[in-house]
Amino acid sequence: MIMRQASRPDAEAIHGLRVAAEQWLAGRGIQQWGMGEVSLADVRSQIGRGEWPVCRSGDIVCAGLRLLWSDSLVWQAADDATVAAYVHGLVIDRQHAGTGLGASLLAWAGHRGRNAGAIVLRLDCVQANAGLRRYYARLGFREVGTRDFHGRLSVVLLEKDLA
Repeated sequence: MIMRQASRPDAEAIHGLRVAAEQWLAGRGIQQWGMGEVSLADVRSQIGRGEWPVCRSGDIVCAGLRLLWSDSLVWQAADDATVAAYVHGLVIDRQHAGTGLGASLLAWAGHRGRNAGAIVLRLDCVQANAGLRRYYARLGFREVGTRDFHGRLSVVLLEKDLA
C-alpha cells in the first residue's frame, strides 16, 4: 500500500467514496455520517490544505483519510498540551472492505503522526455506532470521553498511544 497526498483531481474520487459510504451506512441503519454532510467543495478545500492522503489501486483512489494536526471543534474537551494527530473521514471503496485496509491506513496515520512528534492518534465516532467502536477497540484505541453537539449528535472520543 502506498499512501500519497491527494491532488485536486482526486477530489471527485474522494467525494464519491464518501457519498458511497454515506449510502452504505444509511442503508444499514447505521448512524455515523449525515447524507451530504461533506460537499465536493469541502473536499477540494481540504485537499488544498494538504489534509487528504489517499491510497490507490493502480490509478484509482480506493481509500483515504483526513489527517489533521489539531481538532478544536471535536476535541475541545481535550484542552491539554498533548501533541496529537487526528483522523477524520476514513473512507474505503467497498470492493476493498474486509481486507485490513482500514487498519493499514490507521497504522500509516499513526506512523506519520509519530514521525511528526505526536504521542497519540485521535479519532471519534458516533456514540451509537457500537460496531465501529468495537473495531477501533480491536485496533488498540481506547475511549477517553464524549462530545455532545447540541443534543443533535454525541460522539465518542478515542485515542491510541503512539509510543
